[in-house]
Amino acid sequence: MRWTDLVTDWGLDPAAMLVVALVGGLYTQGVHRLAARGRRWSPGRSAAMAGALVAAVIATQSGVGRHEDVRFWAHMVQHVLLGMVVPLLAVLAAPLTLALQSARPGTRGLLRSTLHTPGAQVLTHPVVGWGLFGGGLVALYLTPLLDLAARQPLVHLGVHTHVVLSGCLFLAPLVGVDPLPTRLPHPARLLALLAAIPFHAVVALALTSARHPVAPETYPLLDDQRAAAALFWGAGEVMTLVAAAIVVRQWWVVEQRAAARDDRRLDDERRGGRADPSDPAATDAISPAL
Repeated sequence: MRWTDLVTDWGLDPAAMLVVALVGGLYTQGVHRLAARGRRWSPGRSAAMAGALVAAVIATQSGVGRHEDVRFWAHMVQHVLLGMVVPLLAVLAAPLTLALQSARPGTRGLLRSTLHTPGAQVLTHPVVGWGLFGGGLVALYLTPLLDLAARQPLVHLGVHTHVVLSGCLFLAPLVGVDPLPTRLPHPARLLALLAAIPFHAVVALALTSARHPVAPETYPLLDDQRAAAALFWGAGEVMTLVAAAIVVRQWWVVEQRAAARDDRRLDDERRGGRADPSDPAATDAISPAL
């Protein structure tokens, strides 16, 4: 098997394609509803969702999906796409915000009430997302789950679902822009991202240093396993840096907006408190430096 096979050998995965079509259709419908009301949705967010859907199609319909049970490194390409690229782009697309702005009043009320339930508060807590994301990596690659998923289609589907959802739950409170019950300050978001690095490192080191294949029935070659480990480690570091850069930029934008608000407030106070300019006392009180 060659790298070019991932590009040229396409095939249909009906279940994954159905999910992609459903998500894309709902998102497009929301954008069109806003446009019909004379409201403009951010093209950047739409582009992020389009990128997430394209990445999902590549992961499941291209040679990546067709050969992920043949070579460990091909499986790891799929994992990076589904577990890192798709969640990052999806949370940047702000699907919850779009739903809250475009849905009918009853649906909006249901979404708002759901966000305030204890279950939603727990699921969207950064610690929970961190645990699901990291724990899923350990369970998948350091237990017999990987071999089981290759043999059982339902387990395989469940693993894919967990990979995507845990990635979204981990990244949404950190880089997402949707209104969530729990929001960390930007420095804490950076620390949370850095705290995920050991998961990639531990799993990659375990795969590299193992003397026997971790999934001998599906991926019996140690060289293949080590290549997958190197790919996973490198991709994890890159995605962490990208997410951290996004957080830093969001932090900078928030600080710039806060500074602009402070400047406007000070200007309003000066204009609102200005007395008769012919009164020297009033002028001195307003501008003591003059």
